[in-house]
Amino acid sequence: MADTVAALLPQARRELAELVRFQSVADPEQFPVSECAGAARWVADALRAEGFTDVAELATPDGTTSVYGLLPGPADAPTALLYAHYDVQPPLDLAGWDSPPFELTERDGRWYGRGAADCKGGFIMHLMALRALRAHGGVPVTVKMIVEGSEEQGTGGLERYAEAHPELLAADTIVIGDAGNFQAGLPTVTSVLRGMTLVRARVDTLEGNLHSGQFGGAAPDALAALVRVLDSLRAPDGSTTVDGLPADGAWEGLQYPQEDFRRDAKVLDGVELIGSGSIADRLWARPAVTVLGIDCPPVLGATPSVQATARALLSLRVPPGTDAAEATRLLTAHLEAHVPWGARIAVEQVGQGQPFSADTGSPAYAAMADAMSAAYPGRRMAVAGMGGSIPLCNTLASLYPAAEILLVGLSEPQAQIHAVNESVCPDELRRMALTEALFLRGYATRA
Repeated sequence: MADTVAALLPQARRELAELVRFQSVADPEQFPVSECAGAARWVADALRAEGFTDVAELATPDGTTSVYGLLPGPADAPTALLYAHYDVQPPLDLAGWDSPPFELTERDGRWYGRGAADCKGGFIMHLMALRALRAHGGVPVTVKMIVEGSEEQGTGGLERYAEAHPELLAADTIVIGDAGNFQAGLPTVTSVLRGMTLVRARVDTLEGNLHSGQFGGAAPDALAALVRVLDSLRAPDGSTTVDGLPADGAWEGLQYPQEDFRRDAKVLDGVELIGSGSIADRLWARPAVTVLGIDCPPVLGATPSVQATARALLSLRVPPGTDAAEATRLLTAHLEAHVPWGARIAVEQVGQGQPFSADTGSPAYAAMADAMSAAYPGRRMAVAGMGGSIPLCNTLASLYPAAEILLVGLSEPQAQIHAVNESVCPDELRRMALTEALFLRGYATRA
């Protein structure tokens, strides 16, 4: 089967290039809604071409579209749900890309483009696995495919839709194709995901901007007030500090050597890492706040003014054992308590997802371990955490408590997901598609 999967790579590259071309950022303030609609249609057409029935573009409560399809298997075969998402992060700094972000470009043995790994490549991985199985006797399980349209925004559309239609995604095992290997070449399943809350904070101090020479020094500066309140979210060592939120968790598994992390994160020489505890503690077992953006005048064209209003977008990642709704409450209370000078602050929740922890002792994990050992000769399956969030996982675990959920994918560190120059390694795509095909065949015999 390995040769068959390798032979599928040229087709996979063509299809990934077509899918990457859609600027499918699920935010109408940044990109036209038609881009996401086009990507959804492309996914639906691809499923129909692979023989999926009941293909539907589902209108989810957050105004986005998820794509569903069913591929019937043999009688009495188990059902596997395969997940990916076609929405992507914004490209960020266009000047920082070495090639156009929405044009798949091969360079130095990798394929570059927004969504190449996260997670349009994950959908292509699923297709490759099914094609390989079809070439070797057929797909031995019933397959449900769900491809989400708003995972990156965290607005919960698919979660609410699944709760309202609980029969739709019911399965014996669920393969989430939105994680990645701990390192390229090291086959990995992700057992833990941090949850996430996303909030906007707006600070107001004046009715309008003022001349900094005439009023500066006494007039309260909203931007300075915002900087003060944001600084209160970090201890001197950079650890996240939200009043009332525990931040002392420990990770008991695969460790992340500090020198490897510095290399993967591309930390500049002489710059210290932030936080305390092991790297794995900080990434997978403790909360982490990030300032994602600030609305303020750019340096170019700025005027000598005291700012009346400033706004920030904040992400707070929370580990398993912490309720995301409670974390949102604590973060909001912290921001309100720490704003200086009596400035007015308004906090708006934008998105939220609960943390997730998988049962790695299930039969599906044994089948995945066998598949990974075959696809990566000489390597054994590693179990790691992931600091990111996939809000759907907890919804699926709640709706289908007997289902075995596995997280795999293409987002190894060199992929630089969410950053400029995101890429996917074709060899990882080949090996992970082979892994999934072998897993589905092995799982069919174990279930």
